Amino acid sequence: MDIIETLAGELNARPAQITAAVELLDGGATVPFIARYRKEATGGLDDTRLRHLEERLAYLRELEERREVVLRSIEEQGKLDDDLREAIEAAETKTRLEDLYAPYKPKRRTRAQIAREAGIEPLLDALLDDPAQEPEAAAAGFIDAEAGFADAEAVLEGARQIFMERVAEAADLVGALRERLWEEAELTAKVIDGQAREGAKFADYFDYREPIKRIPSHRALALFRGRAEGVLRLGLHLPGQDDLEEADAMGICDRAIAAHFGIRNEGRAADAWLAAAVRWAWRVKVAMQLETDLNLRLRERAEEEAIRVFGENLRDLLLAAPAGPRPVMGLDPGLRTGVKVVVIDATGKLLDTAVIHPHAPKKRWDESIETLAQLARRHRVELVSIGNGTASRETDRLVQDLICRHPELRLTSLVVSEAGASVYSASALAAKEFPDLDVSFRGAVSIARRLQDPLAELVKIEPKAIGVGQYQHDVNAHKLARKLDAVVEDCVNAVGVEVNTASAPLLSRVAGLSPTLAENIVRFREAHGAFAERRDLLKVPRLGPRAFEQAAGFLRIMQGANPLDASAVHPEAYPVVERILEHTGRDIRELIGDSRLLRSLAANDFTDATFGEPTVRDILRELEKPGRDPRPEFRTARFREGVETLADLEPGMQLEGVITNVTNFGAFVDIGVHQDGLVHISKLSDRFVKDPREVVKAGDVVQVKVLEVDAERKRIALSMRLDEKAERTKGKARKAAGTSRPQKRRNRTGEKKRTPGTAMAAAFARVK
Repeated sequence: MDIIETLAGELNARPAQITAAVELLDGGATVPFIARYRKEATGGLDDTRLRHLEERLAYLRELEERREVVLRSIEEQGKLDDDLREAIEAAETKTRLEDLYAPYKPKRRTRAQIAREAGIEPLLDALLDDPAQEPEAAAAGFIDAEAGFADAEAVLEGARQIFMERVAEAADLVGALRERLWEEAELTAKVIDGQAREGAKFADYFDYREPIKRIPSHRALALFRGRAEGVLRLGLHLPGQDDLEEADAMGICDRAIAAHFGIRNEGRAADAWLAAAVRWAWRVKVAMQLETDLNLRLRERAEEEAIRVFGENLRDLLLAAPAGPRPVMGLDPGLRTGVKVVVIDATGKLLDTAVIHPHAPKKRWDESIETLAQLARRHRVELVSIGNGTASRETDRLVQDLICRHPELRLTSLVVSEAGASVYSASALAAKEFPDLDVSFRGAVSIARRLQDPLAELVKIEPKAIGVGQYQHDVNAHKLARKLDAVVEDCVNAVGVEVNTASAPLLSRVAGLSPTLAENIVRFREAHGAFAERRDLLKVPRLGPRAFEQAAGFLRIMQGANPLDASAVHPEAYPVVERILEHTGRDIRELIGDSRLLRSLAANDFTDATFGEPTVRDILRELEKPGRDPRPEFRTARFREGVETLADLEPGMQLEGVITNVTNFGAFVDIGVHQDGLVHISKLSDRFVKDPREVVKAGDVVQVKVLEVDAERKRIALSMRLDEKAERTKGKARKAAGTSRPQKRRNRTGEKKRTPGTAMAAAFARVK
């Protein structure tokens, strides 16, 4: 297999583009650097395609390494012929490669091998070649008591063991059966006796059947979790056949095995024995293995999709609109223990702390308002950031009262997600930054800072702790971490980092900078003062030319000696800017921001052997708006006054809320009642929606209508189709929300089957 050609086909790119990208990656270049500053080499491959290339390159190289091991092993056995070599070299997946290797893989001494050593294999060949023979009579000639085959029955059992192994090692047959099952089989689930009450959250799957290839990610992971928790028993089913491992009659797969070995039932003496051997081989040897393979395939596909969804949600959260460098008061709400209050300045530095007790049991409302007013006045606070945990609505009402009583403070308040704040507050990083500060105050600092700059604050938290995924605890931890790290890296480098104010965790996400180099930059900055220009970074210990090349374009120095250092123009391309200045006769400060002049310039007038038109066009765009932030304008949702708990909700209410999580089945919305509501995918728009992310993303402010409230199970069904009528009766509301009882349907054989509710009930079966 030619890896370059394979990748070129998958990415719809030229082999030269792939070769250049692979060479850059192998040379230590990062994806953000290649995507931004090596467009000439890769033909403009963007970060998304480069990430796919990086992942597939690793897989294909592992495949090639395994291919070499397989070829060498078979060759050493003296069994490698031209046809087998050709088939192995053409294998495109690890599964196909292992199917081909199965007959030659070193294995423990099997019952089939013992039978072969006793010379029984010719009996099987004879019965396959001439089924007219009587099996017992033919077996009599192979009796060998010393070898453990004392009678005809034992000999025939040995022949059956050999046949079973042949079936399991027939690569083309097993591969075809696997694909047929994937296309036609249904995954079934039943509740295990005695587990219905304890496993009630999986009730939608107690009597469930669905084609395996069509099971969406969230349902697959729910099924596997139900099995892992001992609530569900899963099985595979083919139309017209019992559960695969329990089939007795000659079914679809049995017939395929029989056809592969030329076995037909024509009433001959050995036909019945051969048919029984086929059924036994399927039931005992192949069915269970293929069921395991297909469950693994379904899990891997589901995990891949879940990881993709988590990554996209994380990207949206990290790239949420920042409020910017403004003094912020952060409030971590609480009841009995009080509300923790912090004030940070425009750079995120902690200025002041306090604890207020406006709520029960102390109810010091007026005193709390006065304390907040004094803090706001003293530090010229502009924004108030309120965590969305327990007592957040009560605390929000307190702040609204503060704003009403003290309009001269000109405060704006917002309720923000505090997901991950407790993780940060208890981390070694927070302890290092605030060694003498109580853990609860550290959480309030995080709540305040994430309003100023969500990206800069959230990079301090392990991505999977932010909680914007589906079943993140059920997927491959290594793959999830790798995906989320890539998302964080792409987001940080898309925005750029101010090197003179950034924390070490933020700097460590810049292309080319390790955690050690990030710490060294911070220490150097603290010891020598702010960096005046980018090239001063080369004075940082252990930060050499290679790291500088990767990182420099993503680091910003505002108000530095060279205005270009505040832009995304890479220092290596400064000569291009000098040519532009010479051509226009302008000073750099005059040129920057002059849209009319910059748009009149032709990129090809400034190219050379190193920098082509793509790079020059990027430079011209950057000069027009240097250091532009790709994030949207800052805005937030306003929760309706008087709607604070589930009891306050009524069908038909129109509310404003903020998207907190997007899954494949819909979007969760915070409407200010301490419980996110679900907008099912069918309720996101008046048009058909295939992927919810086509319509919404995490952080979006949206208008929703309440369809149904299930207070007992704490479920809220919402719709973004505002002209849709809400159903008020319990049955109708359940139907509108997609939570009707699982309907019995009929499959192709007319047999009744059950499927789960397709909206809120199935969606809420997920467990974060």
